[in-house]
Amino acid sequence: MAIKLVVGGFTLTVISAYAPQVGLDEEIKRLFCEEFDGLVRGIPLTEKLFIGGDFNGYIGATSGGYDNVHGGFGFGVRSGGGTSLLDCAKAFDLVIPNSCFSKRKEHLVTFRSSLAKTQIDYLFFRKCDRSPCMDYKVIPSDNLTTQHRLLVVDLEIVRKRRKRVVYGQPKIRWGALTSE
Repeated sequence: MAIKLVVGGFTLTVISAYAPQVGLDEEIKRLFCEEFDGLVRGIPLTEKLFIGGDFNGYIGATSGGYDNVHGGFGFGVRSGGGTSLLDCAKAFDLVIPNSCFSKRKEHLVTFRSSLAKTQIDYLFFRKCDRSPCMDYKVIPSDNLTTQHRLLVVDLEIVRKRRKRVVYGQPKIRWGALTSE
């Protein structure tokens, strides 16, 4: 699912994704990848792109060859699905802010059950759209009804100010005047 927003003079496209779970048929995973690929390729480079979702893969605690995508601050051990996720991010020139900020363990875990604590929910930005990202965090709470934890990103969106045009008298350039 994609939503387009116009904010401060630019278009922001937000994609929400839910990848197939581990153990499902490979055909279902292939179809998801094809649809995701087509959706991301359909977003023009002139638009800011933010992708968030449950990708059911572990990118791991370290960048391990994905320095341009993974910031080196992840959680757990990388899985095959996590490697595919990193390859996808690399192909689309995306970065994962979940891995770009040093956080305590409880602020990295996005899915918690009685059996496991994992990081399977991720955010993606285009590298060129990364500058407004000030912080990322997981809100640890036992009050939520799901096993997934709320994933939050702080963005600083600066609106470009237009120069004020004054009509009427022309501006006098005093430095250009000669003594005559």
